[in-house]
Order: sequence, then C-alpha cells, then structure tokens
Amino acid sequence: QVQLVESGGGLVQPGGSLRLSCAASGTLFSFNTMNWHRQAPGSQRELVATITSGGDTNYADSVRGRFTISRDGAKNTVYLQMNKLKPEDTAVYYCNGVRWPNNYWGLGTQVTVSS
Repeated sequence: QVQLVESGGGLVQPGGSLRLSCAASGTLFSFNTMNWHRQAPGSQRELVATITSGGDTNYADSVRGRFTISRDGAKNTVYLQMNKLKPEDTAVYYCNGVRWPNNYWGLGTQVTVSS
C-alpha cells in the first residue's frame, strides 16, 4: 500500500516562504511522476509542479519562478519550496504520485498566506 504524507504547511505573511515535504512509503523512482497540486476554496484542484523519474520539472505559470520542486531519493521525499508567497497561493496542497496506471494522493496540508 502506497502512502504519501505531506507536511510543512502553515500560516505565512505575503512575501514569505514555506517548504512542503511529501514522504513516500516506497522508492520515488518507482513513480513515473511526483506532483504537487493545490485546491483553494470554491476552486478546482490545479497542478502546481511536477518532477519526473528522470528529474525533469515543470510548473504552472502562476508559480514558475517562485516555486521549486525537488526530491531526495535517499529519504523518499519530494519537496516544494515556495518563495514570494501571495495571498492567492492560499490552498490545501496535495502530493500526488503517478505509477501507471495508478494515482496516489496524500491527505493534503493547508497553506495560508495572509497578513
């Protein structure tokens, strides 16, 4: 049974930074991609950042240049470094692992950007 556990969310002021972590129960390299999604109240869940098993990364336009996805294979952990946070970044952030044909999700961690 694959488990993904997010941590690192919280309350931060605009312009601040947070680092989210996603600990996987299995080796990261067994996943085709690891992703971070977010869902704000009243909005659809959106893909924020992706890292492939080969290490390629991709970002939503709204976060490119501010967010960085990375991984530590030894710790089976994926990170999302979030800088220059804005109030519109407020959402529940979910870790997602894709191992074809299956999709695995964590329970999410709340990020609130407010003064």
